[in-house]
Amino acid sequence: MTPSLPKSKRAAPDHLAGTRAVRKPAPQPSPVQFSPVQAGAGQPSAALYTALSDLLRAHAPEAALLARVGGAVLRFEAGTLEQCGPELEPPEAWLEGGEMTWLSRDGELLGLLWSDAGPVSPTAVEVLTMLLAASRPDGAGREAEVLVTQLPVATAWLTPELVFRRVSRPFLELLNLSDAGVLGRTVAEVLPGHPALLLALQGAVAGRSVALPDERLVGDDAGAVPPRWVRGEARPYLGGWGAGVMLTLQDVSGEYERAARVSALLDTRTPAALLTEDGTVLHASPGLSELAPHLPGQPLPALAGAPLWAWAGFEGAPSAAVRTLVRQAAGGSVARGDVKLASGELLTLTVRRSPESGLLVAESVGASVGGAAPLGLISQMLALSEDAAVLVDAAGRAQLINDRAAALLGVEAPRLVGLGLTRVLSELGVKVFSPDGQPLPLPDWRALPLPLRREVLLALPGHSLRHMELRVTPVGPEGSHRDAGPRGSVPAGGLLLTLRDVTVLRRAEAKMHHDARHDSLTGLRNRVGLREDLAALQAEPGASGALVCLNIDGFSALNTALGRVACDRLLIGLAARLSDLMAGLGQGQGSAARLEGGTFAALLPGLDIHDAVEAVQRSLSVPLRCGPRETPLTFALGVTALDGGAEDVISNAEIAVRHARQQGRGGLGFYTPALRAGVRNSYALEEDLRGALTAREFTLLYQPILNLKTGQALGAESLLRWQHPELGLLLPQSFLEVAGRSDLITHIGEWVVEEAVASRERVRAECAATLPDWQVSVNLSLEELRRSEGLRRLLPLLSAQGAPDIEVTAGSLLDHSEETLELLEQLRGHGARLCVDDFGDGAGSNLSALTRFPLSVIKLHPTLTARLPGDARVVTLVEATIDLAHRLGLGVVAVGVERAEQLEILRELGCDAAQGYVVCPPLPEAELLAWLSKR
Repeated sequence: MTPSLPKSKRAAPDHLAGTRAVRKPAPQPSPVQFSPVQAGAGQPSAALYTALSDLLRAHAPEAALLARVGGAVLRFEAGTLEQCGPELEPPEAWLEGGEMTWLSRDGELLGLLWSDAGPVSPTAVEVLTMLLAASRPDGAGREAEVLVTQLPVATAWLTPELVFRRVSRPFLELLNLSDAGVLGRTVAEVLPGHPALLLALQGAVAGRSVALPDERLVGDDAGAVPPRWVRGEARPYLGGWGAGVMLTLQDVSGEYERAARVSALLDTRTPAALLTEDGTVLHASPGLSELAPHLPGQPLPALAGAPLWAWAGFEGAPSAAVRTLVRQAAGGSVARGDVKLASGELLTLTVRRSPESGLLVAESVGASVGGAAPLGLISQMLALSEDAAVLVDAAGRAQLINDRAAALLGVEAPRLVGLGLTRVLSELGVKVFSPDGQPLPLPDWRALPLPLRREVLLALPGHSLRHMELRVTPVGPEGSHRDAGPRGSVPAGGLLLTLRDVTVLRRAEAKMHHDARHDSLTGLRNRVGLREDLAALQAEPGASGALVCLNIDGFSALNTALGRVACDRLLIGLAARLSDLMAGLGQGQGSAARLEGGTFAALLPGLDIHDAVEAVQRSLSVPLRCGPRETPLTFALGVTALDGGAEDVISNAEIAVRHARQQGRGGLGFYTPALRAGVRNSYALEEDLRGALTAREFTLLYQPILNLKTGQALGAESLLRWQHPELGLLLPQSFLEVAGRSDLITHIGEWVVEEAVASRERVRAECAATLPDWQVSVNLSLEELRRSEGLRRLLPLLSAQGAPDIEVTAGSLLDHSEETLELLEQLRGHGARLCVDDFGDGAGSNLSALTRFPLSVIKLHPTLTARLPGDARVVTLVEATIDLAHRLGLGVVAVGVERAEQLEILRELGCDAAQGYVVCPPLPEAELLAWLSKR
């Protein structure tokens, strides 16, 4: 069966990696200890806790789980259970590294699964999600015992009388039984003839966690169910129905089958024997027996049951040299020496302890290959190799196997020598696949093109899957190296097989490939991954669909308000919501991506742009949870059809969402070619802006401000204009937003202040007798000043030349942060009077800002002035505003005064000053001086 190969690190991790065959019952981790918990409304039973812990231990032992269970947030890690705070927030360490996977159902984040050792099993993710979803308050009516019957391990719950109460589906499959054949019956009835098992289970009833002895379960009489070996553990258990025992079983038949195969492999022509510590032969290979002199047609001299040194195959038996080797090995050493045979040949014999207690292994290290070098020397060279290496003869029989190769196959090297390597691999269950997962036949060593080098996937005993680099090279010439005949000789000429394990390298490459295409926080695709998904979809015949780009409104402010950890938690929840949307489209359909910050994308095949927007809006309609509270969010949505190349489609969606953001919160934008043309024009304008300062294309106009009590001009507001060489005279609103995308806005603001102050000084010099206190005001953006360069570059100008009046919009003062207050205090400290512009606009005015910030003047919004004097309610509002400002020590300037009657009513209402066309239009400096000279 072809193994499932991972397509990406998170999407399909190797479900075989990390598992291994165990020869003896391994010590099990201590079970998680739980306080007795009775099942009730909204309160899961201890069975659910136990199931979650067992699932992690069985399928993701390296992982940690953070989940909301009942009314508490619990953390399962390294066999322990810890109750955390009320919010389902990942620890800081989880966000800094490792792999984090969210567990979600129906748009709700149920838990977080984190591992520092790579991705976890998809099975674990699936079943954990199922258990947590079913344990929610809306599923509290179902007992946890019913839920855990769906565990992917053979599990049974027993009463104190050892009667089966509930069992999992794998438990029934392991025993080939049905619910009716198990539930309500005792263990003795279901598994008769196993007294040791019953005795161990009684220990669990008494309150101890116990490891069960390996038991051989007999199959049915018809032979449909073969005998099998099982290993397990039992522990005390407290469920919703009372105390009892939880029994888990594991099928270990493979271990026993492999042990039997290894025993059969001792039937080899290589000289080898299995001895007791006193030297008695328990088993001898045919290869050793054949070395004894005997008459043709007569049976070989017996070896088993007698000391090895007494065997007639040794010259002058009993052999003192062999006795010495055995005694040295029994004492713990590896003994090696040349022993003379009755035939006159020398046999290099090694005697060492076996991994099995109380046994010794005697084996020959063989002869030479092609007369080039002794096999003992070659064996030592292979032992030093970092690669797994096997030397086979021309017939494909193994002659030498180093320790790395033996460990790879899980078999002792001496037991393989002399056997056909292909047969050994087949009997051990080794399978070979191409790197893309296609099965390959085991090779015919005689037909291989040499030299050979290729990469393969090796499915090994113990069910691990390794990436191996295989090299096959010829060794030695053809021909025999000795005249002793076929007994005990190794044919000359052979092959050296080396296997270099590149699994870690390939997994690292897979991780790099995954990380290059996935967002590290949410696990969604990133821009590169989305581009590849788009290209793959568009390559399909008749492909259609839409791409929706969504941006969280006010994401920067949200990040500041919530903090990084909580905001990251919110992004994970949003990613889970989008993943659920993709899952609803069907297997392999759709793709969700995080492009940057609070910007995401959803690729929806088969939907037109309107259906795609509706699907995304429906998915986002339920507020996301951030800790104990719901956080309602609004999104700007931009959508485009899948027209053009992959990168063009993504760019179109981003242009559409940028257009949507310009419409305000919750905006919606559909891509059109006109939008892209607008973006091109905007960037062209930005390029022109970069040369505008150097080319002296900017100019300032000045609109005088009139004192309504004295009729004298107090100063003027400086108004920026750009004399574009092709587009003509441009107002600030047509280019300042473009300038704000870069540091251009800082340089423009610096030029405006320098030019306005210089103009102020020239007017004071020209009109020294009448206007010694002439002042100018400039409009500056607080967002511009917050930038690292903005205020730092401006303050020296204010100190050196004297600050102008600085106007800021009322809307920018809605942010009552300490940063805004500190910024305004610095400006006032350098001599600037602060004016709040556009006051009275309902969308941007805040009365509390008048007392919080160090303001000197408010400038009424032109819409108020325009409705004077005919609108009595506006008259009352303006009068009240002027009165309030004066009570707070603030001056009032009316803006946009166009008619004489407006000027008169403002004077009657107590307004301090006014500016507008009825006073004077904006003028260049020379015309301003001329106007001033006439007054």
